[in-house]
Amino acid sequence: MKTADGKTIEVWELQHTTDDTVLSAWAKHFRNHYCSDSDIDFLRAARSRKDYLEEIKFPSQTSNLGPGVRAGDFGEILVADYLQWILGYSVPRVRWNAKVVRDESSKGSDVIGFQLQDENNSSPKDVLAIFESKTRFSGNGPGTRLQDAIDDSAKDHLRIAESLNYIKQRLFDKGNKKEAKKIERFQNPVDLPYREVYGAVALYSDDQFHAGDICKADCQKIKNSSKDTELRPHPNRNALVLVVIKGTDMMPLVHELYRRAADEA
Repeated sequence: MKTADGKTIEVWELQHTTDDTVLSAWAKHFRNHYCSDSDIDFLRAARSRKDYLEEIKFPSQTSNLGPGVRAGDFGEILVADYLQWILGYSVPRVRWNAKVVRDESSKGSDVIGFQLQDENNSSPKDVLAIFESKTRFSGNGPGTRLQDAIDDSAKDHLRIAESLNYIKQRLFDKGNKKEAKKIERFQNPVDLPYREVYGAVALYSDDQFHAGDICKADCQKIKNSSKDTELRPHPNRNALVLVVIKGTDMMPLVHELYRRAADEA
């Protein structure tokens, strides 16, 4: 597939399974993004593990904003997995366990990954990847989520310093000084240049996937903000990767992972 301005869109099919063993392993992986299994007994106080996760950590299934935040978090975690296991990046998983309000999305760039040629020496071939993700698993309307991800990606070059500082601080707070030190390599691009890769990912349930609408996305026509109709090109168009991930019954899958993650804690 290609966008209106000729950029290639990579399309992946998520063929999830109903296998209990697979889903349980996936749910554990998912749960540990919000609260590690080694920390939960200290954090839960008088609540059961299940109640702590469902009432404090996980986005709500029934509130006005909760399901949308669930879908968004799922999309970000899946993109983090894509960056790590498919593309070979190191991806810090610190974004989801530090929320103050569970039914809100975290601020800053969605997913950041790193590739180091040598952990002890900086190289201009080191890579910083910054990806934005948007989901549409339910609802009506045109499939504009890829354009939304492109629009948000256009702002990432302004947020890199803050996002890197956040990751470094979270790793430091968790006592992981070695990994925090690696972030420092990317905090001085003037003296220690590296390569940047940007990504915009849209995730769809099959019933929300409309190829014609997705192909209307345009990297040459980016809105400055939701209140501004001025259009401009993506500032890093030549380093921009476009990905669509789609699968059947995505929202039921999301809710099932949250249910298992709480029940099996």
